[in-house]
Amino acid sequence: MIALDFSGQTAVVTGGLQGIGKAIAQLLHRGGANVVIGDIAARAREQSLRQLVLRTDVASREQAHQLIGAAVETFGSVDILVNSCGVSAMSAVDAMSEADWQRILDVNVKAIGWLSEAAIPLMRARKAGRIINIASQAGKNGYRLMGQYVASKHAVLGLTKVMAIELARDNILVNAVCPGIVETEMKWRERREGAELRGMTPEAIYAEDCSQVLLGRTAQPADVAGVVAFLASPLAAYMTGQAINVTGGMTMH
Repeated sequence: MIALDFSGQTAVVTGGLQGIGKAIAQLLHRGGANVVIGDIAARAREQSLRQLVLRTDVASREQAHQLIGAAVETFGSVDILVNSCGVSAMSAVDAMSEADWQRILDVNVKAIGWLSEAAIPLMRARKAGRIINIASQAGKNGYRLMGQYVASKHAVLGLTKVMAIELARDNILVNAVCPGIVETEMKWRERREGAELRGMTPEAIYAEDCSQVLLGRTAQPADVAGVVAFLASPLAAYMTGQAINVTGGMTMH
């Protein structure tokens, strides 16, 4: 296994206390990076060896900027920004609530803008940087009962492409990762809610999920983290504007 060295670099990871974000933060930290985690689940500011954790609601422009500012104050730079925080809701398209619409768009889409606008001047001044947006195969396909989430992840891919175009001259590479079905607490909540709406059991939906994946299993967060680490590394120095699938073959476009 290739060991990626992020020594001397600082990575900001949103949603880094759970699920995919946690796996990404842990892998980058093991690779030597200073890691700053912004997560609404954090209780208070916590600092340890090469790691800072801050309670952050990324839907707040002010808090997003404060997170980037804390990274610079503590470690001196922001070299890698991983926009991993995401939320979802389950409902039919004719029953989607205003509150769910607002929260999903705020967290899944607008937060990328808030965090990026704070990090870009720092990266631009150094003529180097990586921004990695965690999208979803839902940004390429449609899925029943997930209209708001699907719409938000399509928006993430569009925003990623525009950012890549605008920032290429500054050597800031912007890519998206599109996970498939990943075993997280959020996924099991979706299975429970989907099961109720569809008259099934969560276990039956899990079996349905597995049946759609060519590799015969759903993903673990570490499967996604490895691709993020690749995109953050020198191995991906000629990649920008891409939407990389990590779906076990479930999505191929």
